[in-house]
Amino acid sequence: MAFLPPWACALVGCISVSLAGAFSLSDLYPPLWNESPGQFSDYRVENGKYVIDPWLYSKRMGIYKILMNKTASYFEKFAPDNEQNFLWGLPLQHGWQYTTGRLVDPSRRTDCGYEYGDRLCISVDSWWADINYFLCALPFLAAVDSGIMGISSDQVLLLPPPKDQTKFCLNISSCQSSFPKTMKKWNVLYKRLQSPSSSFDDLLKYLWDAHLSSLKDAYKIFEDRLEYYSKPEADFGRDWCVALDYLAAASFPTTFIQVSGFQKGLPPRVLVDGDKAPFISDFTDFQNTVLLGLNLLHQVDNA
Repeated sequence: MAFLPPWACALVGCISVSLAGAFSLSDLYPPLWNESPGQFSDYRVENGKYVIDPWLYSKRMGIYKILMNKTASYFEKFAPDNEQNFLWGLPLQHGWQYTTGRLVDPSRRTDCGYEYGDRLCISVDSWWADINYFLCALPFLAAVDSGIMGISSDQVLLLPPPKDQTKFCLNISSCQSSFPKTMKKWNVLYKRLQSPSSSFDDLLKYLWDAHLSSLKDAYKIFEDRLEYYSKPEADFGRDWCVALDYLAAASFPTTFIQVSGFQKGLPPRVLVDGDKAPFISDFTDFQNTVLLGLNLLHQVDNA
């Protein structure tokens, strides 16, 4: 994809609508943001390493929270209160996945993530959760490796999921070994972030480059997970991956306000058989329009 057709530009403009009215940023934080760990000392220590379980929602959200806190000073020149930190897109997306039930076990073989089970559990069988892992662990561990997190590279360890452990990297060395190109892209971003001369637009390009690389790594590994879902939900997952290419091409700013407004157009629940945009009765007109637009975008991209 070398360019954005005019109608795709209109869609990007549609889904990047800003939030209207007065609000507090704290009102828009992801679920359990305040309760999630915000510093390394909030996690347990074993053998001199901070041990983090990314298969619990609040613990994974804590990874993002620490990343946001540690990078905040580099975005002060763009806006106060960390508002222009374009890494906000990562925790906000994770929060949307949690709220809409996309982190639960789609096979229903376990009660992981369900209200009647362990609500904070993140299922390794969830396609969304596995894709998100690569957009959590890799940017986080690369940030540690870059030095901006204030700890050494061997001081943090992520716990493996209950199965398919070999599909996930758990520390800096294993991520660099398994996904060297993507880890390098995240490292380049953090290096540029520390340069006083870097502009917001330039940094945003490095972010999207690393983001798409993480997504492609994960998609190749976990595409089979989509078989657990209804056809509408599986199609939406594929549509979403294509849409991110277009958002990257448009240099969509993944800042707090932009992503919060953008997510108002995303499906508020997992899609089921029979759901067909723009005729989903419990979706808003905006959500129906965005869902239809994402599907059309994918069709044109495949043409």
